[in-house]
Amino acid sequence: MDFYPTQLFHIYNQGNNRETLFYDDHNFHYFLWKMKGHLLPFGDLVAYCLMSNHFHWLFYVRDIEITRKDYWKHLDDIEIKRRTAKRETNIWASIQSRKRKRVADPYEYITLNSAIGDLQRGYTRALNKERGRTGSLFRHRCKAKDGWYHLEKKGMKLREVDKFNRNNNYAKVCINYIHQNPEVANLVIRATDYKYSSARDYAGLRQGTLLNLEMGRKLLGFEP
Repeated sequence: MDFYPTQLFHIYNQGNNRETLFYDDHNFHYFLWKMKGHLLPFGDLVAYCLMSNHFHWLFYVRDIEITRKDYWKHLDDIEIKRRTAKRETNIWASIQSRKRKRVADPYEYITLNSAIGDLQRGYTRALNKERGRTGSLFRHRCKAKDGWYHLEKKGMKLREVDKFNRNNNYAKVCINYIHQNPEVANLVIRATDYKYSSARDYAGLRQGTLLNLEMGRKLLGFEP
């Protein structure tokens, strides 16, 4: 995927041969934690929907690469929060074990592409262990589409234009498309009835910590 900074991307993928990705609430919740750990060091999640065999993200990229040191620190902080929420014991020992397995140079850079790969592989390993399966789970390549015209021609020159121009309704169309997936699939009557999308956050029915809701509201053209 060809990411670049200060840009919105619609990122999506599905299971191999439309294979199921999420079997129960535990799977959905674990994947959401993985999203928080692997995506947020690089930018802001604006909208999402997790369906049983695919997912959609609308993601604002701030950085396309960061140092592994910063990436690992964020991952460890999120993992501590996840394990604390589950009231697990020996959390510190688990974190130390994770750290000992890391052999890469902490001052090397890791890209957003690699982080998404880490997310999918880590989730696959957990699901394979849980369900006694083997092999890949996701399609080999995530897909990503950007939605903003970031350059325009004026005379003989190109100039940057406002990426958040409200006259460009791509963000609104994309957010609505993402949120309407469960409704279109006849899983719920209203998009806000579905637990595993950001529709409930936008409707004020939930106050999660995964989204940059302020950015999303600006893109939609309204703020609370």
